[in-house]
Amino acid sequence: MPVNLALGHVSNDFLIAALVIYSLAVLTFAGDFAFGRPRRAVVAVTAAKQPALATVGAAAGTSSADAGQDKTAADSMPELAVPALRALFQADAWVRAAMALSAAAVVAHAVAVVTRGLAVHRAPWGNMYEFLTALTCFAAIFFLGVMVRYRAWSLGVFVMGAVVITLGLTETLIFTPAGDLVPALQSYWLSIHVTAMTVATGVFFVSTVLGVVYLVVDRYNRRAAAGRPVPSNGIVRRLPTLEQLDRLAYRTVVFGFPIWTFGVIAGAIWADQAWGRYWGWDPVETWAFITWVIYAAFLHARATAGWRGRRAHYVQLLGFASLTFNILVVQIFIAGLHSYAGVN
Repeated sequence: MPVNLALGHVSNDFLIAALVIYSLAVLTFAGDFAFGRPRRAVVAVTAAKQPALATVGAAAGTSSADAGQDKTAADSMPELAVPALRALFQADAWVRAAMALSAAAVVAHAVAVVTRGLAVHRAPWGNMYEFLTALTCFAAIFFLGVMVRYRAWSLGVFVMGAVVITLGLTETLIFTPAGDLVPALQSYWLSIHVTAMTVATGVFFVSTVLGVVYLVVDRYNRRAAAGRPVPSNGIVRRLPTLEQLDRLAYRTVVFGFPIWTFGVIAGAIWADQAWGRYWGWDPVETWAFITWVIYAAFLHARATAGWRGRRAHYVQLLGFASLTFNILVVQIFIAGLHSYAGVN
């Protein structure tokens, strides 16, 4: 079937609308930091339970998440006892407005991805532009669920802000009009292998932002505990505790890792059908495997008591750096059997 250029334009219009609404949501989340009600009761409860542990961790140069044992969500997050929607309705006006804008942006973003697929009559992630717009959509959908489930409103400015930056760069630097696939990608495996990799990358995108926030808060707390001069940071006081950030990032990786594993396996099966071998150490294959190994190391490190906290998050960030290098460097600048980015 020929490409439906009219639907392609509709998709781009919805994507621009989503970008604008995401930006408004980020501004509203920022407004909650500046003008919303303080929400650190749960942090005070957690700190009161572990005063000695926090002191020992600070003196040793590690966070309490490094040294502490993993508690249940009900123990360290008592606010989860309130039903999710009720907690959202009980939040202040800034949070409700930001969540409404985020939901509207996600809907517009999803419509943009779906209409792009309808325009090209296939799964809408056949080149780099489509892949990045789709993965940011999955990331936003996933994190919207995280915010509702875990009342993580204060993290919205960071994750949705990262979505805005990524989507804005994608739309301005590598926009690709709707078009046909190269023959090598005209397979039903595109809807299996690439879909899994896109979803997993979107989930890892969220975990990376959470990891960066964790490291920033951890550094601030360690400097304060060491008596070094630090600014009176109202942003840090509004964020979840280190234990909560650590657990949330870990659970996010746990969710995305099996999807990435399935994507690697599905890619090997597709490679056997297309090229007559399951694995040929093509550059993209190799870096996908390296990324898998690093995230597996993170999960192992996080499950080992001595590697909880910031050291484990350094491993996680290394995993996403490997993934990003594969997407932005290997697929574009290194010749191989996966050179289908559609970027000149």
